Amino acid sequence: MFAGHVGVALAIGRGERRVNVGVFVAAALLLDALLWLLVLVGCESVSIPADFASTHQPEFIFPYSHGLLAAVAWSALAGVAVALLCSRPNLLKLRVACLVALAVFSHWLLDALVHRPELPLAGKTSATIGLGLWSNMPLALGVEPALVILGLWLFLPGSGLGRGKSIALAVVALLLMAFTAVGITVAHPPPSTTAMAGSSLATLVVVCALFLWLGKRSRS
Repeated sequence: MFAGHVGVALAIGRGERRVNVGVFVAAALLLDALLWLLVLVGCESVSIPADFASTHQPEFIFPYSHGLLAAVAWSALAGVAVALLCSRPNLLKLRVACLVALAVFSHWLLDALVHRPELPLAGKTSATIGLGLWSNMPLALGVEPALVILGLWLFLPGSGLGRGKSIALAVVALLLMAFTAVGITVAHPPPSTTAMAGSSLATLVVVCALFLWLGKRSRS
């Protein structure tokens, strides 16, 4: 799940037009950014199983980024950070903090839908969950585009973005949808897990930067 997270972030962005939608996109992708950082420093791990050519599913040990307890903690921390950094009035500040926390936690909810049972409830030795939607590839390939299209449909009308930026934002979201579909169907195994982590982290940074730029409204 990649483009689907962006689609949900766009939908959440409709809830507060005064905030750059790129903030919600970055929040929705935060857990993956943490995952790849923790893989690179050796605190979490990803492996390429023997059946990757048919399943396109890496195997993860990621209790600190994708455990349920960890996701709740990261969501709360993100909300608190926004509340502390936001200079808006108190009620708006609380609203934005709650929406950012929701965007962070939405990542875990979507991953619990698509991953095999590998998301721990707490630490490494705790019970794991995952509904394994990726095992039903036609359904998975339907859900991801549906989330992106729904997000665009909810966000773009009334977004306050110019026509050019609206079109560009939609194009980027649809390209991510295509990129995700390729990744879960025909992509070749990565040369190494380190290369996978590094390239994935770089992709997240570029995507977040793009949405922050495209989500910036011109001052009238």
